[in-house]
Amino acid sequence: MKNTLKLSAIALALLGAGSVYAANHSGSHNHDHGGAKEAQVTVAAAEMADGEIRKINKTTGKVTLKHGDIKSVGMPPMTMVFGVADKGMLEGLKEGDKVKFDVKQEGSNYTVTEIKKAQ
Repeated sequence: MKNTLKLSAIALALLGAGSVYAANHSGSHNHDHGGAKEAQVTVAAAEMADGEIRKINKTTGKVTLKHGDIKSVGMPPMTMVFGVADKGMLEGLKEGDKVKFDVKQEGSNYTVTEIKKAQ
């Protein structure tokens, strides 16, 4: 009987500690983590994907890229056509150029949000 009471007390203590942890670490908190969110954004921006322009259509704002992993959207290497957020981004680029680029996903659509010649 004493063991059952001890186990019950331990279980209740653990449950109470778990609920306190959950309350203190819920998604609605807003205390500072020393710039952790800013660091994540900076790392993501620094990890632009590598690609090569295979085809470019400045009129329609479409670019065909043979690319490596696109970590920001979890896409493996392949060749595919992307729309661009702004047709002006394609100025100065041509087929065969090695580029660094970033993509955002909206549903099943992928849009190039930034593209520049690789150095």
